[in-house]
Amino acid sequence: MGILQEKLSKYDAPQRVMEAGIYPYFRAIESEQDTEVIIKGKKVLMFGSNSYLGLTNHPKIKEASKKAIDKYGTGCAGSRFLNGTLDIHLELEERLAKLTGKQGALCYSTGFQVNLGVVSVLTGRNDHLLLDELDHASIIEGSRLSFSRVLKYRHNDMKALEGKLKHCTPESLKLIVVDGIFSMEGDIVKLPEIVKLAQKYKATIMVDDAHALGVIGVNGSGTASHFGLTDKVDLIMGTFSKSLASLGGFIAADNSIINYLKHNSRSLIFSASMTPASAATVLAAIEVMVSEPERIKHLWDITNYALKGFNAAGFDTGKSETPIIPLFIRDDVKALMLTKILLEDGIFVNPVVSPGVPKEDSLIRYSLMATHTKEQVEISIEKISKAAKKLGIL
Repeated sequence: MGILQEKLSKYDAPQRVMEAGIYPYFRAIESEQDTEVIIKGKKVLMFGSNSYLGLTNHPKIKEASKKAIDKYGTGCAGSRFLNGTLDIHLELEERLAKLTGKQGALCYSTGFQVNLGVVSVLTGRNDHLLLDELDHASIIEGSRLSFSRVLKYRHNDMKALEGKLKHCTPESLKLIVVDGIFSMEGDIVKLPEIVKLAQKYKATIMVDDAHALGVIGVNGSGTASHFGLTDKVDLIMGTFSKSLASLGGFIAADNSIINYLKHNSRSLIFSASMTPASAATVLAAIEVMVSEPERIKHLWDITNYALKGFNAAGFDTGKSETPIIPLFIRDDVKALMLTKILLEDGIFVNPVVSPGVPKEDSLIRYSLMATHTKEQVEISIEKISKAAKKLGIL
């Protein structure tokens, strides 16, 4: 056994959870991603998906994907920088710029690579990156590759953010990078307050709209639109793997920023470009999102219904105000046990435990799709409440 294998063989945390019979990861789904999925031949209600608009099996979107394969093939065989740019990529970038109200946009092959390649390269050695402590892991990883000084502030705490800004060198570039909707807590960033601070301290703002696109803003265009602050936000990032039913990501900004990223963002230059089918899927998904506003309305109707139901049942849902609803368990083992019991009872949810969050903040992440029915939500609340009482959580 080599040194690496010997070292890693001591890592047995997953095996111990498996032995306890409560391992909740890599559960194989045997059907399309919908409000109901098949696991081990059994129908299960899905409340663990990021498909907020429920578009992954929309017939128009699937047809667009198939046509793109017929025209372009299955892949691009290279990076956007060299041979991997198709006309459909440029069409998509133009559409995304229009959607977000920016001059230009640039597509990457995943959302993680957007944050990795953008956050790492925009600021230099004498500059500052200011991050909310609950920003997505991709933002954190991007900041680790930057030569800038990284300053984290308490979640959505504007006094804490101002305290960090006060300690920045006045003439330095100060980039504030925040989630629009926080992926585990389900709350929305205090963007109006951040804009005021950015103006006061001459800072730049980047908003990660991975979980906000398709959920808030005019036609689902995101956080800046939601607050009417599109012209005050310098960079808008988004992913395609959630509301837009595909895979990939983008950054939207003014042309000077896009031009710089095209020629300096390493995760763009040295990665293969997103597949033709993925690009076509996003274009079709945007068309459906804009033309069917009733999807977003229904998503919010059932979100408010579910929040009311869980709170009435006695669950702690934190500060959630979106289709991402955390059910705080505050005990790792009980969170894993609850997940297992629910799956056996036909409900799929995701547990979030340490070290992903502190043990006292462990939770069940319950998320909604625009295609969920009120009846499905009622069934889930009833079964989750029953299981929680059985475990002494409620």
